[in-house]
Amino acid sequence: MAPFQKLIFFSLLSYCLSSSISAIDVSHDGRALTIDGERRIIHSGSIHYPRSTPEMWPDLIQKSKEGGLNTIETYVFWNAHEPERRQYDFSGNLDLVRFIKQIQDTGMYAFLRIGPYACAEWNYGGYPVWLHNIEGIEMRTNNDVYKKEMQNFTTYIVDLMKKEKLFASQGGPIILAQIENEYGNVMGPYGDAGKEYINWCATMANSLDIGVPWVMCQQSDAPLPMINTCNGWYCDQFTPSNPNSPKMWTENWTGWFKGWGEPDPHRTAEDLAFAVARFFQLGGTFNNYYMYHGGTNFGRVAGGPYIATTYDYDAPLDEYGNLNQPKWGHLKELHLLLTSMEKVLTHGDVSSIDYHNIVSATIYSFNGTSSCFLSNANDSADATISYQGTNYTLPAWSVSILPDCKAVAYNTAKVNTQTSVFVKKPNQAEDEPIALSWTWRPEHIKHTVNHGLGSFSAKQIIEQKAATNDSSDYLWYMTSVHLDKDDLVLGDDLTLRVNTTGHVLHAYVNRKHIGSEWSQGGSYQFIFEQKVKLKKGKNQLTLLSVTVGLKNYGSFFYNTPVGLGGVQLVRNHSDGLKIIKDFSSNKWSYKVGLEGEEKQLYNVESKSKFHASNLPSRRMMTWYKTTFKAPLGNDPVVVDLLGMGKGYAWVNGRSIGRFWPSFLARENGCTATCDYRGSYNNNKCLSKCGETSQRWYHVPRSFLNDDVNTLVLFEELGGNPSFVNFQTSVVDTVCATVEENHTAELSCHGNGKTISAIEFASFGEPAGSCGTFTKGTCESETAWSILEQQCVGQESCFIEVSEGSLGSTNCNSIKKLAIQVKCQ
Repeated sequence: MAPFQKLIFFSLLSYCLSSSISAIDVSHDGRALTIDGERRIIHSGSIHYPRSTPEMWPDLIQKSKEGGLNTIETYVFWNAHEPERRQYDFSGNLDLVRFIKQIQDTGMYAFLRIGPYACAEWNYGGYPVWLHNIEGIEMRTNNDVYKKEMQNFTTYIVDLMKKEKLFASQGGPIILAQIENEYGNVMGPYGDAGKEYINWCATMANSLDIGVPWVMCQQSDAPLPMINTCNGWYCDQFTPSNPNSPKMWTENWTGWFKGWGEPDPHRTAEDLAFAVARFFQLGGTFNNYYMYHGGTNFGRVAGGPYIATTYDYDAPLDEYGNLNQPKWGHLKELHLLLTSMEKVLTHGDVSSIDYHNIVSATIYSFNGTSSCFLSNANDSADATISYQGTNYTLPAWSVSILPDCKAVAYNTAKVNTQTSVFVKKPNQAEDEPIALSWTWRPEHIKHTVNHGLGSFSAKQIIEQKAATNDSSDYLWYMTSVHLDKDDLVLGDDLTLRVNTTGHVLHAYVNRKHIGSEWSQGGSYQFIFEQKVKLKKGKNQLTLLSVTVGLKNYGSFFYNTPVGLGGVQLVRNHSDGLKIIKDFSSNKWSYKVGLEGEEKQLYNVESKSKFHASNLPSRRMMTWYKTTFKAPLGNDPVVVDLLGMGKGYAWVNGRSIGRFWPSFLARENGCTATCDYRGSYNNNKCLSKCGETSQRWYHVPRSFLNDDVNTLVLFEELGGNPSFVNFQTSVVDTVCATVEENHTAELSCHGNGKTISAIEFASFGEPAGSCGTFTKGTCESETAWSILEQQCVGQESCFIEVSEGSLGSTNCNSIKKLAIQVKCQ
């Protein structure tokens, strides 16, 4: 770390260490949040406590602080904390108080987004489904039944925080809270009732007297004293609706979430840094990354529908908590620099120069000090400008920051941070066999499929949320179909037709599985049609409807039906399909969930018998069980489920989420290279088209025992467990391209790993990128050997990139170092 960087870093640490017991006054003006009367720049990052584990929290928060953040943001998830009405859960990774106190212990601030609607790609947007099933309720509008429930939960959370003295006004770390969430995006269809509701939200929140400001993101008409804020890829053009509100960015999307059937999304470090620098250039003082650590959708928390178990989000800290380099390091440099400019950015007079072609300079001046931003928002052409007699070359789609308005200290398009390449390595636990040894048992469906026996019945088709209260993804619909001889004259020309808004359907007729289907193409509804052979008299029809996460966003999203619609027996006719029987008004019997869920076959203490012989493969509705030893070391653990179909996985009785590796990502939309220049969206810079949607599933170390561990899989579609294995995610290769007069920092990310070899090194005019470096026409002849002496055998090394450190060259241009090392 360069001396200038060290000075900034320790200044930031001193600034962050504000976790005293005395009250902290938090307010704001039109420039910034103020803390104890001082305007502050806030670098915040989203970490959702239920998407990691309490054992991971200290490391995640510490790495966030080391990355230059001073604040951690999280939603509060209503359905997780109140799964049943007035029954609350704050255990395990739902321990919100422990999470906030960990933030405080690390010397950081907290931003609590209570909502209590979250969106967040979380099941049902964070609403408990029992809320939907209350008589007379209309959610997210001016409805007394809903408002009573919302106020009850919001007050419960506020009182919990007050009891633990966690608001800044009590000496705690919470400097900011949010009520509602992105309501302005969907408010139109609610009409006047929506406006009345948002006014009520503001009044209710203000009455809770938490002593810190409230925000409403994406709410341009936010009632005072609420602060309206911006969410999106870019918020530099955002202007608060009130001149006394600071310019705040509550969701700076660091990447995007992953869906079943979708490629992997990426957002480059260069573009993200450009967005941040532009925001601060144009008056922003509060930036929150969504996400800084995305984590994992354990259990059934993923919403959507069809949102995958991984919630990596291409965030600066990856799903497992590793540094996602170069993104983490490139942003760290930016945070430290902006923090060093805090006083001038929050107090300075602002002027600008328009160089045309969307090239501009912004100058902040305060008490004889000036700091400058030079911006080129052109997405293809570099620009050269003159400022105060000095020429500056600005790469396309970049911002240069000059803290003294003379020397460029940072350019968003020039990444001097290492790139880390992670690989998966097989489990090397002592005496661990190459292949796991499995036992199995079928999901017992005899009573449902053969006899249609359920737990309740009705003379109508019931919507799935109403029937299950979201206690399971699975709902059995069963009815008897009576045919007389006239119906049977139709012979093989009969088709079962099911209109479903469920996501997956498995159909059985007279004990036989006749077909399965799931929605594709983003519609999340489909019509199932299958030829059937029926007999005279009674026929048993059993339909298993499956959800894959409930919808979490949009106007009236909570009213989106799931489950069966119309069920008919039809035949082809010259005029189209002719309805022979309509079963919608039949007497239907219902059963919620699977027998294996009810008996908790995933529980280590389960006494249910599993078979040790004749292991089936590609068999629907099957439970598999195996034991394994934890991989050695401290590296993150993953289980490779390639070869399985669709289902759920548990390790030592704890759910690691849904799996669906048989669902391949779409074939089109991916590119071999990614140009950071130009506006980003979630369809840009995609990878892994045509590959499995998700192969690796995170197993937190805290889920594992020191000796024997148990893995249980429920396979719904049919898969082969023989290929399942445990691996670790480890850094294998580290690369960097660093311009002269900067410091190259190479690290193997700890865990005892060291730099074992230099695979490429050239100081001069090298070209290419990690894995494809090539030498230029000139270079130092001694650089490689110098680097070997400095770095090999070290966990990390710091290299001053200059001829004085790496040897002379005969290059006439600006020189740079390209280096690639192996970690072991």
